[in-house]
Amino acid sequence: MNPKFKPLFQSYILNNGIEIKNRLVVAPMTHFASHADGTLSEQEQGFLSNRASDIGMFITAATLVAENGKAFYGQPCAFSEIHLDSLTRLAKTLQSQGSKAILQIHHGGDKSIPELLNGHDKVAPSDNPELGARALTEAEIVDIIQGFGLATDLAIRAGFDGVEIHGANTYLIQQFYSAQTNHRNDAWGGSLEKRMAFPLAVVDAVVEARAKHQRPDFIIGYRFSPEEPGEGGLTMQETFALIDALVDKPLQYLHISLWDFYKKARRGADTSLARLQLVHERIGGKLPLIGVGNLFSAEDILAAYQTGWAEFIALGKTVMINPTIGTLMANGREDEIVSTLDSTKADHYGIPDFLWSRCVEGGEWLPPIEGKEWSPRDV
Repeated sequence: MNPKFKPLFQSYILNNGIEIKNRLVVAPMTHFASHADGTLSEQEQGFLSNRASDIGMFITAATLVAENGKAFYGQPCAFSEIHLDSLTRLAKTLQSQGSKAILQIHHGGDKSIPELLNGHDKVAPSDNPELGARALTEAEIVDIIQGFGLATDLAIRAGFDGVEIHGANTYLIQQFYSAQTNHRNDAWGGSLEKRMAFPLAVVDAVVEARAKHQRPDFIIGYRFSPEEPGEGGLTMQETFALIDALVDKPLQYLHISLWDFYKKARRGADTSLARLQLVHERIGGKLPLIGVGNLFSAEDILAAYQTGWAEFIALGKTVMINPTIGTLMANGREDEIVSTLDSTKADHYGIPDFLWSRCVEGGEWLPPIEGKEWSPRDV
């Protein structure tokens, strides 16, 4: 190993005593490759089978907790006993490579796709005629909260090391917290505290599932987006309030969702400072933070870590391009890491067919393609 990269390979002990072997994390990547019933496919397993070596934690693709929230074709599921065997195989696939296996649990809300809902309504915190979503009833809200608990129960029984609550990217949990999408005036909306009730109830349900199994060693993380565009969208100030509540919960880490590691705050905080820096300062060492945001080379990753704004660095697009990036860095072969995908090498990356077709088309949320102009989103 090149000595300068040693800091990335220091271990970290979480507040529940679990040791993470290094500071590298595979970010959740949508792969569009599960079977229609949400179980593990051969292509999906192939994609995941060689990307966790020399990585501290591997966070899976957003995994559905209720049938009325499917937001992706080929989305994995964890809401029924029929998913247990598949989840078990997935956990073993990641752990056999030496990584902690973290199941990200998710509901799409008004971003769900109607034809994937098996006759269920598209639902959201409030009516959204433009997106064809109706407001959840209070009973349905409770059911979905329990769904996050059930998904955690399945993850524990399947042998996962932890779960990550997907509270980011304007999916259901964030929809409840944002005044832009939550117009309720009951216990689940109105004031900031009431809009926060759903995210915190989900956390409590997940924690309760862990307690039921008497598994304090089971890791629970929470992913969030720090801001939303638009005047009515989430501000940094609202995110600070959420962080203040989350650090009082028995979580093991927080995970920020960013397109750009260094992106500065838009509003609600000092706009001359990076969102990540502001969030890390707000957490104040109470929980470790996972940072992310278009880091492609070993030098990029090290520089991001050396800012001191995050205890862990998550990698997404660069892991699609470099399946063994952790091993390359661990073995002093960082000069073999590439920053663009060669669209003529379909068999080189082990990327599932549908995702590969999207990669070749190109897009801001996909890896840069060799010879094509690319830039991250401004969000």
